[in-house]
Amino acid sequence: MNNDISKPLFISFSAEVNQNTAENLMGVFAQKLNQGIKDFYLLLSSPGGSVVSGITIYNFLKSLPINLTIHNIGIVDSIANVIFLAGETRYAVKNSSFLFHGVGFDINQARFEEKNIKEKLKMMQRDQRLITNIIVEQSQYTQQEIEKMFLEADTCTPEQAKEKGLIDDIREINIPEGAEVVQLIFQRK
Repeated sequence: MNNDISKPLFISFSAEVNQNTAENLMGVFAQKLNQGIKDFYLLLSSPGGSVVSGITIYNFLKSLPINLTIHNIGIVDSIANVIFLAGETRYAVKNSSFLFHGVGFDINQARFEEKNIKEKLKMMQRDQRLITNIIVEQSQYTQQEIEKMFLEADTCTPEQAKEKGLIDDIREINIPEGAEVVQLIFQRK
């Protein structure tokens, strides 16, 4: 294992965003920060998942006293876009994409009364507002553009992402020889 804390640590996260994957990802950052590492490089490809977990990861990463580069290495969809925007420096490989869509919820043979539906709607609106605010703060997208993208479930190429300030540049991944790479692996259901 590479113990040179002056070199960046590469963390590969290619999973759905949920409580388990979020806790593991944040745990790696906390552990390595406690070991003195200050430069992190997150290799991200995710279909998205839990809004709560994604916003928690974003706020956690933004709070750390680290240098964080995030690189889209494939597909960054849904709430994974919020995690992606936690990077101070952001890149995407040329064969990658971003997907934006509105917030929803699943119903599994549940019975709802009016108060339950109102509560779910308020939660969806809150989550969508939080996501919109983060994207607007961290890019050159306007609120109106984001709302339109959410309604249309719109994708974004690396070229479009660069034009709108989601990424700093389009570049391939270059992990230096001898760099420490942490691959997070999760059980598939």
